[in-house]
Amino acid sequence: MTEKLKVKIKRVSESAITPCYAHEGDAGVDLYSDEDCILKPGERKLVKTGIKIALPHGYEAQVRPKSGLALNHGISLCNSVGTIDSGYRGEICVILINHGSEEFKVNKATKIAQMIFNKFEEAEFQEVEELDETKRNQGGFGSTGLK
Repeated sequence: MTEKLKVKIKRVSESAITPCYAHEGDAGVDLYSDEDCILKPGERKLVKTGIKIALPHGYEAQVRPKSGLALNHGISLCNSVGTIDSGYRGEICVILINHGSEEFKVNKATKIAQMIFNKFEEAEFQEVEELDETKRNQGGFGSTGLK
């Protein structure tokens, strides 16, 4: 078994819920709201989780929508996927948006997003006169069609 990533966590609210995996083998931990609020159709709000984390250098946390909220209520993240850098020490907040046609009540202590941890590489840029050519080359934005 591989060693688990150690993530330091601090609650900034007594009612904050520590993120956890719903099932063994899940990629993401659930993030919980630390406040009640209402999202009107088309509205977006910054929702507090009541926690702060410290990631080791070379890691990021990605905040992603919950599929059940998206399918059943049209609730997603305005900046999906949101990135939490290893140097960030502020409270984790989630920018929810209501794409649905009805108001949605966010209840304190309910799941609002999920967070996944990734190791990343830092890039060093080398300016060149030309890039190598590929079969795809500059094709993008639907250039391969839908079928």
